[in-house]
Amino acid sequence: MAAGGGALAVLGAALVLAAAAALWWRRRRRAGGGEGRVCVAVLGDLGRSPRMQYHALSLARHGHGVSLLGYLQTRPHGDVLGSDRIRLVPLSDLRWLRVGPKILHYVVKVIAQAIQLLYTMLKMERPSYILLQNPPGLPSIAVAWVACHIWRSKLIIDWHNYGYTIMSLSHGINHPLVRIAKWYEKLFGRLSDYNLCVTNAMKEDLWVNCKIKAVTLYDRPASYFKETPLELQHQLYMKLAKDYEPFKAQHITESVSSNAERSAFTEMDKRNGHVVKTRGRPALLISSTSWTEDEDFSILLKALEDYEQYINEGIKLPALVCVITGKGPLKEYYNGLIQKLHFRHIQICTPWLEAEDYPLLLGSADLGVCLHKSSSGLDLPMKVVDMFGCCLPVCAIYFECLHELVKHDENGLIFRDSSELAEQLKVKS
Repeated sequence: MAAGGGALAVLGAALVLAAAAALWWRRRRRAGGGEGRVCVAVLGDLGRSPRMQYHALSLARHGHGVSLLGYLQTRPHGDVLGSDRIRLVPLSDLRWLRVGPKILHYVVKVIAQAIQLLYTMLKMERPSYILLQNPPGLPSIAVAWVACHIWRSKLIIDWHNYGYTIMSLSHGINHPLVRIAKWYEKLFGRLSDYNLCVTNAMKEDLWVNCKIKAVTLYDRPASYFKETPLELQHQLYMKLAKDYEPFKAQHITESVSSNAERSAFTEMDKRNGHVVKTRGRPALLISSTSWTEDEDFSILLKALEDYEQYINEGIKLPALVCVITGKGPLKEYYNGLIQKLHFRHIQICTPWLEAEDYPLLLGSADLGVCLHKSSSGLDLPMKVVDMFGCCLPVCAIYFECLHELVKHDENGLIFRDSSELAEQLKVKS
């Protein structure tokens, strides 16, 4: 506990010093107007922060100038890059900052991020509002509050989840750092001017446990999440086939015309561009993930083993291509498990898709699977929203507030374990 308290004390001192320097520096600047301008900020990868990208696009379309602040580790969507009202404000990656044991590294990283974030915010044109994603909230909530105090701007926190519950997946709920993080989120969360959240369950929890009033703003799919025309499906499959074996045409027979261009799922007549689905094509199953502790992909892998067994027992089911998209810390671990599987009727690949290709693949798939289990039980998986936008049937794992999005046997199926998922794959494939 002392180590965690020391970290926050040092962070507080760093923020005070940085704020004092910023106030002196600001007085030397001509007061710049930022009426109606919004800083949309996330202390994370902008390319993997779709809700914040949507906020930026929506604000820009309503005439606001937007500074979109975060790390540029992956490319944001083309609509964001193409908007003349959105200016990207990149943060430098601090991964190189590794000093001594983990606790010391954590303290140094938080201090460095606090100074970097405050300096970057105060360099921007003054915004009327800072719209901040939480989590991650340490140190971004405190820094954004200081920046708003200096600028006389309003702070809006968009509560996607609680950061301390995500930390608890690795450290346990009673770990000193987790308890400090919980105290920090409650304390600084109350200093915001306005609050958004992703579920009514979170809205209630914020009020009951933190005395924070929030407005529920459910996720909605962007306009580019829709069913993909067959011609575009073929183009996408041919593109992916260059790098991923499951998309390549299998078992080309003599009856196939030399004028045909084939993928594993489609066939195009080169003479007239006409595209059809290949006979006996595999079913395309898709899941997306950030490869973190709140998604247990061993459930899907076990369900696929059961599906393979169904076919081996003589049940007539299509072969499967299972695509799991995303980046994250546990990807290498699960790839190791996948390599140990030996399927005859199932192929698995784990690509990272370009921002424009992901909705096209969702709109081409036969079934979506979501393994997101909220660390707090209070947030909803945006990937399911995107799947619904593409009219894609969805199987989602149960957690407390999932009913706010998925209603079993109405707009999707809910499973609790690998056996239930395997049965759903058998029915839906």
